Amino acid sequence: MSSSFVTPAEARVDLSAIRHNAALLKEAAGGAEMMAAVKADAYGHGLVPSARAALEGGATGLGVATVREAVALRDAGITAPVLAWLIPPGEPLDEAVAKGVDLSAGAPWLVDEIAAAVRRTGRTVNVHLKVDTGISRGGATAEAWPDLVDAALKAQAEGVIVVDGVWSHFACADIPGHPSIDRQLAAFDEAAGILPGVRRHIANSAALLTLPQARYDLVRPGIALYGLSPIPEMGDFGLRPAMTLTARLALVKRVPKGTGVSYGHLYTTDRETTLGLVPLGYADGIMRNATNRAQVLVNDQRFTIAGRVCMDQFTIDLGDHPATEGDEVVLFGPGDRNEPTCQEWADSLGTITHEIVTRIGTRVPRVHVRQGDRE
Repeated sequence: MSSSFVTPAEARVDLSAIRHNAALLKEAAGGAEMMAAVKADAYGHGLVPSARAALEGGATGLGVATVREAVALRDAGITAPVLAWLIPPGEPLDEAVAKGVDLSAGAPWLVDEIAAAVRRTGRTVNVHLKVDTGISRGGATAEAWPDLVDAALKAQAEGVIVVDGVWSHFACADIPGHPSIDRQLAAFDEAAGILPGVRRHIANSAALLTLPQARYDLVRPGIALYGLSPIPEMGDFGLRPAMTLTARLALVKRVPKGTGVSYGHLYTTDRETTLGLVPLGYADGIMRNATNRAQVLVNDQRFTIAGRVCMDQFTIDLGDHPATEGDEVVLFGPGDRNEPTCQEWADSLGTITHEIVTRIGTRVPRVHVRQGDRE
């Protein structure tokens, strides 16, 4: 016996937009190869469909944070190069190595663990060595870099790994003119200089679009693939937002003036009005501080969230605007219908678009569509 459920909300993801963005970024990259960053479930857009769309648009490989994400891509039948770069001690690596996943190493101990996995599986693996040029996260410092390179070259001489890349990450590429950019490029050039012939990559979305000198052999766009600008103050760069987040009004009711709304009564109606209940909340990624701040679109008109965002729901004050249960609520989208954009949500909440899209929870199904090529 089967049952069906009404979906109270969905995140519609336009794969044509991702394909368009990938093609635009590939053109901007000039002759560099392009590794599409699809970590964190493709920034909330759906790992496998988004990865395929990026490859269709010209990406030559894929980048993920975790080994589990890389294996999921392989299990889905994706054969393009995949690099996993966030690997803690003791991470099981045999399956990833056996399935041809490329791995990053930022310390000699990780080279040793990768080499051990290769010996167990009998399959050589490509390794990208990460150097910390100034973001002070992963990667070897300048002082530790020679030891990392030495360990990797010894493993390569043994035939268990191939040193396929040298890479790093910018701290402030999204702040044009920041003095750290030139310092990081100089540090990267110095580190990569002792491994001639190895592919180099440091450019994220912002660097790809604004720093030609940072494109090297490979670029790694992330947020821009999904149509969201890495430097909003510089415009949209011709990118097309891929996600539209919608819900349906679960309840509509008339209330008198002076009605307190939601927890803490942080909103009180100033007239007789109509309230609409939207079945999305902070358990679905709608940030609690969207209370009385973020806007949505209902029947061609915008309304601000009224009162505290709850775990599963929030309320809007519709005034006398006609609405009924089941009417669509658009939280954000590309802006074609005057709906709020993801950038507007980020601005109103004092955050970045990355956080908005990656927070959308698993209760919200991703519905993948193709709304026409935008080459």
